[in-house]
Amino acid sequence: MGHIRRVRPVLPSAATGLVATVYRRMESEFGMIAPPVALHAAAPEVLAAVWLMLRETLIAGDPADRAAKEAVAAAVSLANECPYCVQVHGAALIGVGAGADAERIAAGRIDDLEPGLLRDLARWARDSSARSAIGRSPAPFGPDRMPALLGVAVTFHVINRMVNLFLGDSPLAPIPSRGRRLGQAVAVRVFGHFARIGRPPGRDGNLLPPAGPIADLEWAVGRPAVADAMNRGVAAIERAASPVVPAPVRDLVRAGLADPTLTAPGLAIEGWLAGQLAVLEPAHRPAGRLALLTAWAAYRVTDADVEHFRAAGHDDADVITLTAWASLSAAREIGRRLHQDFTSLPLPTERTLR
Repeated sequence: MGHIRRVRPVLPSAATGLVATVYRRMESEFGMIAPPVALHAAAPEVLAAVWLMLRETLIAGDPADRAAKEAVAAAVSLANECPYCVQVHGAALIGVGAGADAERIAAGRIDDLEPGLLRDLARWARDSSARSAIGRSPAPFGPDRMPALLGVAVTFHVINRMVNLFLGDSPLAPIPSRGRRLGQAVAVRVFGHFARIGRPPGRDGNLLPPAGPIADLEWAVGRPAVADAMNRGVAAIERAASPVVPAPVRDLVRAGLADPTLTAPGLAIEGWLAGQLAVLEPAHRPAGRLALLTAWAAYRVTDADVEHFRAAGHDDADVITLTAWASLSAAREIGRRLHQDFTSLPLPTERTLR
């Protein structure tokens, strides 16, 4: 919990209600109360939503699929410049026995992988946030695997942004440099052990109320547990955000993400932000700035951006809710584009990692 910054962590000893339930389930299945999920605990429904989406896409199901899922998680994390998640899921990928290619992914050397499904998966995941279909690699899997693998990509586009805002660069940061190699070896063993244990789909669905089908989550319908988790999770975050994120801010963020002609801010970020925020009333601009930065370049959010939002009377729960909503909005648009790619291209020849 000492990794969490910008909001006060909810310690296990102080957790009650929904937060305590999520912590127990996370520890039993993930091997620990993972900071990338626990950082959401100030907003309990948001915490449950992130856990539910992560569990059903990455953790539940056949352990034989875990290497493919971890490759997607690590490659998306590389694309989002989230070194914390790259280290965690690179270690898990090594732990499930993906060999030298796992180490190459963890080191960011995706194009050096041996030809095969793992390289194609990593390229697809790495390129997933490209604004144009020309910049995205084709999905190297068939429709039966789409809900889980596209689900992992969408979930990590959420988690990476939140980790960049609320965690440091490395889960091993508190360990003295001379102990890092041992820490990495322990992480590989622990994550690999838990990744090889099969978990039944659908167990945690009751953490959140049922939600009807959401149009842009059509890609998940082939796996009922994944579809149910995504619908419940998205509905919960939208519900939590309704009183926190002003409607003009929601409209601005969604319109920008859906606009294929709008480019990322690049180095001239202040000019880019000024142009976007000009349509908002001054009172909404701190929320708009934090939401836009989270959605487009979360690693560039500063303490001042968070404090300006707080100055309007917002607490930790509001900070988590707004940033989780913005992260999810970006991830949903990426998922919509990836699904569009999938339905417009010929189906690939099915391959396995085994």
